[in-house]
Amino acid sequence: MSTGPVNTAVLRTEFRLFRREPAGIFWIMLFPTLLLAVLGSIPSFREADPALGGLRPVDAYVPVTLLLGLIIGGLQGMPPTLTGYRETGILRRMSTTPVRPSALLAAQMTVLGAASLVSALLTLAVGRLAFGVALPRQPLGHLLALLLALAASLALGALLSALSRTAKIATAAGSAALFPAMFTAGVWLPVEAMPELMADIVGWTPFGAAARALDAASAGHWPGAAHLAVTAGWAVLLTAGAVRWFRWE
Repeated sequence: MSTGPVNTAVLRTEFRLFRREPAGIFWIMLFPTLLLAVLGSIPSFREADPALGGLRPVDAYVPVTLLLGLIIGGLQGMPPTLTGYRETGILRRMSTTPVRPSALLAAQMTVLGAASLVSALLTLAVGRLAFGVALPRQPLGHLLALLLALAASLALGALLSALSRTAKIATAAGSAALFPAMFTAGVWLPVEAMPELMADIVGWTPFGAAARALDAASAGHWPGAAHLAVTAGWAVLLTAGAVRWFRWE
């Protein structure tokens, strides 16, 4: 049997399962946009801030909330699902059928990646229509930075899946990694507004570098090569770790 129809069937199944999970849809696709809407409703967030180079805080938080959807998808969506499949023996049983376990992994990454990108589009639309936030002035650089950040997030989720023995441990590990990732992305304080030393340190993390790249693209500049390289490097490193330690049983 050709693997193409089989892989397509797995993808459709994973999409249907994701669609039946209201919590996943809310946290990945809707929560970042709702957070931006709440922040944008604060009057002071719609006033120019010299600490942000004359930007309004709501302008600075659009790249942050874009990253937030990607982070939640990778760290909260993937680890408990994949680890749960392994824990209950689903992956082991799949190995005796035409469906390869790698097809399930690819389907998971496709579904979560698509949901994260939909979240990003919703955030950009609400920022533009509700608060007058300018669309990225360097769209190709912005898209590249976003895709690299998505790759790093999914790779980190796959690594946590590889290292976790049970779904409960995977959920806890994803939650533990979520808050540092959110901090480096600028959820509590945009990277632009961080003290210089802190911003430099954060810039060596995958989501801190991605935040700097998205900021540059939003302002109309091509993202810095160093920031793109850091984000891509983390994606490659995390993927290598996930491949090295992942077990189907």
